[in-house]
Amino acid sequence: MARAFNKKVRPREFSPGDLVLWKVLHIAPDSRGKFTYKYDGPFIVKEVFDGGAIILNDMDGNENALP
Repeated sequence: MARAFNKKVRPREFSPGDLVLWKVLHIAPDSRGKFTYKYDGPFIVKEVFDGGAIILNDMDGNENALP
């Protein structure tokens, strides 16, 4: 089972200055149904930490920009 998982998973490495999209997790049902937005952004990676945590800026340069 681990071999099947490792075959599909791709490690992602981000560096400061990369443009990324934020995946929107919809908790409440939206009136647009399946046509609602799946991603928000683009955002700029400001800083990368161990363990995969990153700090994002929006395109205007606002720090910790969360949708």
